[in-house]
Amino acid sequence: MEWTAAKAPTLDDIETLAREAFASLPEGFRALCDDLVFMVQDFPDKSVVAEMELESDFDILGLFHGADLAMREGGSHAAYPTMIFLYHRPILDYWAEHDTTLGDIVRHIVIHEIGHHFGLSDDAMHVIEERA
Repeated sequence: MEWTAAKAPTLDDIETLAREAFASLPEGFRALCDDLVFMVQDFPDKSVVAEMELESDFDILGLFHGADLAMREGGSHAAYPTMIFLYHRPILDYWAEHDTTLGDIVRHIVIHEIGHHFGLSDDAMHVIEERA
């Protein structure tokens, strides 16, 4: 790779990686998130930082926002879009500090945000990650 011409991945690049990661997941896992929207922002909103009691804007890579299983099963989830927020600058910072690919980081975030929201164990998410 020619590093003198290399540029940092954009917000659109991160979104593309997230869409590709999601598309590679098993159908049953994807079915948990009808019409999933990926929202890439440089940093989390101040309200997220305060609500989650984070020490820094860099302390979160992604966040799931959407209806939980009770709302979905009760049919009252239409007003709640299913979204995964990905935080560009914290992701790039994490990437710079770890020996892993950007695609693997984004895939991990997507799987874990969906999995934690729907109550999957870390072991179950690890199996899904291996299959993806």
